[in-house]
Amino acid sequence: MSSLLNKMMITSLLQLTPYLLSLLLFLLLLEQISYLTKKRTAPGPPVVLPFLGNAILLVRNPTRFWDRQSALAKSSPLGFSSNYVIGKFILFIRDTHLSHKIFANVRPDAFALVGHPFGKKLFGDHNLIYMTGQKHKDLRRRIAPNFTPKALSTYTALQQIIILHHLQNWLRLSSQARPDPITLRFLVRDMNLETSQTVFVGPYLGPAARERFKSDYNLFNVGLMKLPIDLPGTAFRNARLAVSRLVETLSFCAERSKARMEIANSEPTCLIDFWMHETVQELRNAAQAGSPEPAVVSEVEIGAHLFDFLFAAQDASTSSLLWAVTLLDSHPEVLAKVREEVTGIWSPESDSLITAEQLSRMKYTHAVGREVVRYRAPATMVPHIASVDFPLTETYTIPKGTIVFPSAYESCLQGFSDPERFDPDRFSDERQEDRIYKRNYLAFGAGAHQCVGQRYALNHLVLFIAMFCTLIDFKRLRTDGCDDIEFVPTICPKDDCKVFLSPRCTRLPSL
Repeated sequence: MSSLLNKMMITSLLQLTPYLLSLLLFLLLLEQISYLTKKRTAPGPPVVLPFLGNAILLVRNPTRFWDRQSALAKSSPLGFSSNYVIGKFILFIRDTHLSHKIFANVRPDAFALVGHPFGKKLFGDHNLIYMTGQKHKDLRRRIAPNFTPKALSTYTALQQIIILHHLQNWLRLSSQARPDPITLRFLVRDMNLETSQTVFVGPYLGPAARERFKSDYNLFNVGLMKLPIDLPGTAFRNARLAVSRLVETLSFCAERSKARMEIANSEPTCLIDFWMHETVQELRNAAQAGSPEPAVVSEVEIGAHLFDFLFAAQDASTSSLLWAVTLLDSHPEVLAKVREEVTGIWSPESDSLITAEQLSRMKYTHAVGREVVRYRAPATMVPHIASVDFPLTETYTIPKGTIVFPSAYESCLQGFSDPERFDPDRFSDERQEDRIYKRNYLAFGAGAHQCVGQRYALNHLVLFIAMFCTLIDFKRLRTDGCDDIEFVPTICPKDDCKVFLSPRCTRLPSL
């Protein structure tokens, strides 16, 4: 009886096979028609793989994928190109004017900033990058006291102490590795993570918590570059769970900071202290005036926003520091000018920190930092999702649901005089290209979501350049393609910046 039933089932399936195949082919045809309808006249592949599209190339070789998109955009007067990835139609924007159009229209009835093609799954709903309107403006107003001159001065002291500690370790590692070079990428990443932890949450994160934090952040970084398969054991699921733990840890830090700032005469020592100090003062003022208690951001939301700061500061800063070493090594005349300027302002033998006033006088070193960020914009693209059909040009409307990638990298290499050349003097008082080509300098974004911590980021880069160049002699191990761009997820040199290091001073400063 069972044998007869099995035969009947097989016969039925065989009879249905042509219909099932026809249905599958019909669905595949619909997918291709949908892609071509959205693509219209935009440059892009004429045919894409079902569902996956070009996801395999994007994951395996993101540099090649985005180079192709850039080449397609350059080949057309439209200034953009198209593609298809994991069931999503995407648009790559090369034209600066069109990129500004995207940045200027982040609102519910136009575009949503997502930070990553599958960002909401990773970052959660409370993240700063997803906020719009008055709520977003109010939050940025509350964040502003975290980046005042007084706050930045507090941070620069912490940054220098950590940078010096890591430079000492790098010299030791380089000495032990001889005659081989050391690889800087992971060393710089670890230095920046310690810097972010100390500057953002300072004393509220103990040694054991820092190690767990480091492990979870590494899981997050790995998941950023993988397919969004949210199943147990996958890199994407591990990254999502790691973010939840990181936000929980940062929320606890915010709670402890607020309790400390409520104690009379407590002085802020890190970013979360400045934030909580302002919050506590706002609550006190309302109580004294007999006014209703103002709405304040919860500790959980603050934890999510701190993670946003961490993500922005950590990976982008690592990219910029690696490119600074790479470009200074390949431009010895720039390196010599940096060293001359820094030693004329700050002496390592003084055993004192670089003050805010001294840092402001390092104008050429600041120009070098800004040129590093322009020449190799670390956050190469800023993903947005079209909430509605949006008219991008007179002839092309972005379909609803499209993931749009305005390219800060491409804009930074347009407009400026000889833009493909590394030339810090373009930021001098005489040439002022930062003002003349301000619209092209999109390394920190534009519009309502322009990077709120850009002064902090530039200070960190300039301090690193000043200390690294003054205290250390360095030489890259140059090989074919070592300076090619690699996505990890921000950009860095393909060889991860292999260098030989040796002390440049008789002794390092004692800070």
